Amino acid sequence: MNDTAKHLHSLDYPAEFAPGARSAVTTCLRIEPEEKVTLITDRVTEPIAASLAAQLAERGCGWNAFVLEDLAPRPLTDMPARVLADMETSQVSIFAVQVQPNELRSRMQMTDVVNRRRMRHAHMVNITPEIMCQGMRADFNLVDRLSQKVLERARKAKRIHATTAAGTDITAQMNPGYKWLKTSGIISPEKWGNLPGGECFTAPGEVNGTFVVDGVVGDWLCARYGLLEATPLTIEIAGNRIVSCTSANQQLEADFWAYTHTDENSDRVGEFAIGTNLGVERVIGNILQDEKFPGIHIAFGNPYGEHTGAPWHSGTHIDVVGLGFNIWLESDAGPNAQTEQIMREGKFLIAAQDEHLRA
Repeated sequence: MNDTAKHLHSLDYPAEFAPGARSAVTTCLRIEPEEKVTLITDRVTEPIAASLAAQLAERGCGWNAFVLEDLAPRPLTDMPARVLADMETSQVSIFAVQVQPNELRSRMQMTDVVNRRRMRHAHMVNITPEIMCQGMRADFNLVDRLSQKVLERARKAKRIHATTAAGTDITAQMNPGYKWLKTSGIISPEKWGNLPGGECFTAPGEVNGTFVVDGVVGDWLCARYGLLEATPLTIEIAGNRIVSCTSANQQLEADFWAYTHTDENSDRVGEFAIGTNLGVERVIGNILQDEKFPGIHIAFGNPYGEHTGAPWHSGTHIDVVGLGFNIWLESDAGPNAQTEQIMREGKFLIAAQDEHLRA
């Protein structure tokens, strides 16, 4: 345990953080006493990191901690070398940080190590006290069972059609060469996961239609613009690319357009996902939790090709979340087409082991 780890372990933190921290360490990451963990945080997030530190200490594992501001100026241009070096000898890493604009490159450097070493990694970007007391208190075993049922159906789908009362009407053609993944909060070496978890995703073959963002947009725009129900962002998509975007909030419109035109693939749909976290009751203006809200979210930019198999790349990735979805999965084409509706007005219709999956 390094000096920063000792510092975090000595800090007081709100008692209500403890259940979520325990869930992260024991249920989601399943950390064993013989393993080593790298805990990365920043000054603002120290109380949450302290609650995680207490759980690591209770597990009896080896761990080191790093506060980013102690190592480099923010916003980061690169992930500090001391952090990356420590990760090289860890089986597990936790990233509990408030992000700043233009730090995606540094996070990609970190996840490159995670992917290469097949680490179990909890990505807790922009984690807040509210999320610790809501999304992180979900029954992740239940979320995992629902996610598995969604995954099994989605893997068979040729197309997914989704609509909302706000005006979303999109059709996603699936690419059979791309892989669907489940990040339900139960984190494995196969794919690092956000916490709180709860989604199934892939890189789509092609998306066409209208997506109305009346929930939130991701990355640093989320903190700037918050909930968008009053000023939704309408995105027109053709051939998997953004054709136009409009909003009564013209600055949001301009910022989103600039973000999604950073490089040649920033405007390309790289992720198509179904949120499955039943503990998330509403959007709160934080993409870390809001993208797990039951429904559809898509992302423009990086398709996580190392996991999905998509052969293209982007240096950006921004999620957009809508509300109140109807979702249909079409598993065959032509006269033998079979369509199953799995969600109506934001409520899952999938029968599961636990009846309250319908709630």
